[in-house]
Amino acid sequence: MPDDGASPTGARELTAARTRRWDEVLGLLLAMLPPSAVRIRVEGRVIEAVEAMAGRLGAALDAAGRPCTRAHHPAADRPPALPSTAPIPATGPLPATATLSIATLSIATLGTATLGTATLGTATLGTATLGTATLGTATLGTATLGTATLGTATLGTAASAAGAADDTTDGPADIVIGLRTRSTGDDDLDGRADVVVDLHDLSWPVIRRVADRLGVADTWHVSESRAFFAIRATTWDSRFGDDAAAYAAAVADLAPGAGAVVVDVGCGTGRALPPLRAAVGTRGVVLGLDVTPQMLEVARDQGRARPGELLLGDARRLPLASGRVDAVFAAGLVHHLPDIRAGLAELARVCRPGGRLAIFHPSGRAALAARHGRTLRPDEPLAPGQLGPLLAAAGWRLDHHDDASHRFLALASRTSD
Repeated sequence: MPDDGASPTGARELTAARTRRWDEVLGLLLAMLPPSAVRIRVEGRVIEAVEAMAGRLGAALDAAGRPCTRAHHPAADRPPALPSTAPIPATGPLPATATLSIATLSIATLGTATLGTATLGTATLGTATLGTATLGTATLGTATLGTATLGTATLGTAASAAGAADDTTDGPADIVIGLRTRSTGDDDLDGRADVVVDLHDLSWPVIRRVADRLGVADTWHVSESRAFFAIRATTWDSRFGDDAAAYAAAVADLAPGAGAVVVDVGCGTGRALPPLRAAVGTRGVVLGLDVTPQMLEVARDQGRARPGELLLGDARRLPLASGRVDAVFAAGLVHHLPDIRAGLAELARVCRPGGRLAIFHPSGRAALAARHGRTLRPDEPLAPGQLGPLLAAAGWRLDHHDDASHRFLALASRTSD
């Protein structure tokens, strides 16, 4: 499955695997919604992506017995259907005044009202008059519901179950679902959206972040991490295969020493395993752990692993005894963890006092942000002023912070308990 392709949003064009992926994500999203009346806003820079998520989520809500209302593009403004192999067109940098494409779904309280057919309070939503305006067709306050233009698309909004008077596409929402696509300009989603979904490929959605305020158990993280990396495993080395020297240099800076026990957490396709093995020698032990089976399979196929070296597991719950590791190597791991402080604490748990940690990426933070089309922010976890306190709270002391254009490397030492 190509990493950068997109498929049409209609169910008939989806393969069985892609249909299961949509079902998994929609099931997770439904489980995150409270049983009370709720207004959901779907935001994104690509109209097709917003339509795909809003349409499928609405259908899933209906199937689950939670009827909802939402607005659609007028037929004349609806984007043309995508051909079976067409990617979502990337845009150039968006101007500062560019706006999002937004669709809104409103759900009634479970078991008390059905939107469109039942009366909520004193008015029937969808067909009756609320106050002095008819929802869906009349002007409420100063905004005409169903005709507010955002960006290049005309998207309406459904009435909220509570009948809020300020119910426009820019109005308040109980839950915001932000969609990341290959278009630029969505770098602020983490601070604005309650749930962030990667939708680079319209047929393969992946949940990447869930706000703490939703109170959702973190069981979603493993399945979504695997869904994200599994389809990329076979092409991972072809995309980043020239990083061997950078990995070797980072291992040399970590300097685990002969005879050391080292674990590469989030080892991926195993690019750090050969230099780690060379550093610890025949008396040392090297373990590679990753949450995605397909990544470990590539590591084996590339001859980077020896029998017994690879572990399938979650970086937040390492299958290792406390204090038994001399060094931890973590490449491209930390910023994928939903709770970075807890993740760093788990790495500290398995490491002996005085042991070492390397947090590495084969490109600097600025270069990585530019590649993803976002702006680098000083409050990000790996920023100089942020990482030190995070490490200290988790049982580490930051010894070195190198954020050059060609790499990111932070070295830390395990403090005594």
